[in-house]
Amino acid sequence: MKISLKQQATERKNSEVCVVTKHDIEDATLDFAIVKINGRYPDQGRVTNTQCKEIVYVHQGNGKVVVNHKEYQLNTGDAVLIEAGEKFFWEGSMNLFISCTPAFTIDQHQQVD
Repeated sequence: MKISLKQQATERKNSEVCVVTKHDIEDATLDFAIVKINGRYPDQGRVTNTQCKEIVYVHQGNGKVVVNHKEYQLNTGDAVLIEAGEKFFWEGSMNLFISCTPAFTIDQHQQVD
């Protein structure tokens, strides 16, 4: 068993409107993070994860995700699966629970346009 306690979590600011709290469970195949979006991320264009797919649960709030130019309205309780290589952006005011497989690394998270 592996555990990440609240006080062990690390925070990273992806942008002025996107703050990530990562719970490191020391597993290369899976991870977990809480992401707070308050605006548009990324600020312009789209991003992609070249190696991992992510399952995202909207814990609180509402907004939208645009994946490969298709827009999806999101509300509390919705879940989204974004595959590796899909291009996307988030917009709204949401607290997201995100798990990636394999585990997320910042070097494979790329701005694409």
